[in-house]
Amino acid sequence: MARCTAPVHGHRTASAAAACPACGGRYGRSYSYSAPSYSSSGGGGSGHSRVTGSGGGARPRWSRASSPVSYTTAEVLALTPIRRTVENRATQPDLRDVFLCHAWDDRQGAAKELHDLLVSCGVSVWFSEKDVGLGVPLMRAIDKGLANSRIGLVLVTPALLLRLPKEGIADRELSALLARDQLVPIVHNTTYEALREVSPLLGSRSGLSTAEDTMANVAAKLAELVAL
Repeated sequence: MARCTAPVHGHRTASAAAACPACGGRYGRSYSYSAPSYSSSGGGGSGHSRVTGSGGGARPRWSRASSPVSYTTAEVLALTPIRRTVENRATQPDLRDVFLCHAWDDRQGAAKELHDLLVSCGVSVWFSEKDVGLGVPLMRAIDKGLANSRIGLVLVTPALLLRLPKEGIADRELSALLARDQLVPIVHNTTYEALREVSPLLGSRSGLSTAEDTMANVAAKLAELVAL
């Protein structure tokens, strides 16, 4: 009986898997790649994730094997840099898990729904409705919230799309926030195409969308993302 060479030589590439006498025959039909396992806490870790199926689904390394939450490959790729930021900031004291940025008109609607779902999942949230003073410009609020939170969430709704140009958000400021790998867009009742028309930089960053998932599942994914 052919023996798998993974324990000695690994299967980190397609050619290595194909050369394995035990696994080579399966490659190309139902082969599942498993990247090396990494701890979910501290040190930053690696960006590798474990592909768990051939239909485009993936299991990120920070998600428990028993978790009922499912991810697309695109979501894993988008969230992996954010997870590294969470891990790198794990030793900083007194930080909230997330800062939730939203349009004023959403404070009692979609923003409150997402806030309440996150809190029910055990996530500590910097919520502008509670923590940011009235009249503070949006970018200043984001900067303050991110300074006191591990990551930031931007709830992108039709109301926010109307507000963004009025806030005068400069491309260089938004670029700096995105470069920190701290910002996750959550698109709700609109599209990334509409976001790109208003803010090409923010629209270029992938995140999560309630058009593809329920708000409850979006909150569950974010809870896993920040869990340490």
